[in-house]
Amino acid sequence: MQIKAAIFDMDGTLVDSLMLWDIFWTAFGEKFMGGKKFVPRREDDKAVRTLPLKEAMELIHDRYGFGENGAKLLAISTAIMEDFYSSQVQLKKGVREFLEDLAAKNVKMCIASATAQDLIALTMKHLELEKYFSAVFSCGGTGKGKESPDIFLEAQGHLGAGIRETWVFEDSLVAIQTAASLGMKTVAIYDQYNYGQDEMQRIADFYIAEGETLLKLPEIEENP
Repeated sequence: MQIKAAIFDMDGTLVDSLMLWDIFWTAFGEKFMGGKKFVPRREDDKAVRTLPLKEAMELIHDRYGFGENGAKLLAISTAIMEDFYSSQVQLKKGVREFLEDLAAKNVKMCIASATAQDLIALTMKHLELEKYFSAVFSCGGTGKGKESPDIFLEAQGHLGAGIRETWVFEDSLVAIQTAASLGMKTVAIYDQYNYGQDEMQRIADFYIAEGETLLKLPEIEENP
């Protein structure tokens, strides 16, 4: 398998972190519903997982009235996330070995994530990932989510490889759809907290199913 450049999502792709939304829902139930269990509507739960955190918290405030405003809810959620990413989050199985193999084969790598830059930095420090990636791009920087091609084009431009030589590793259907529409090669990764697995499997060039890791991919060819 020939890869010259690789763009990685972080949550659900590199790290096992999407259960964080369940942590949010539990915390919101305790704080705003007198300890009752909070379960957002399916469409809202689906939407917030692909939005920058600021927009996600504005949506939850608008739909459910939690917090004085979206900014207050953002402050609460940010504190939860800072603790999680700095001390609790873990790599998904096979990720470090796969990154080591790419680095040894001279594949250029960067991260493109909807997660805020400072939280990505906490994760990279906690898990010692800095050496693998030449840059980090966040949807907060472009002001657009992954339904827009902006973040992928920015990352691809940084890495300097052609569209067809740039691979995108993602667990989000929206992101896979966007990257595939640009002509980038795609690897879709199963995560139990994400929607659209059947459609991702249909669209992506490769699909990492439940119980599999990135190490199932064909051998990577070395770049000059």
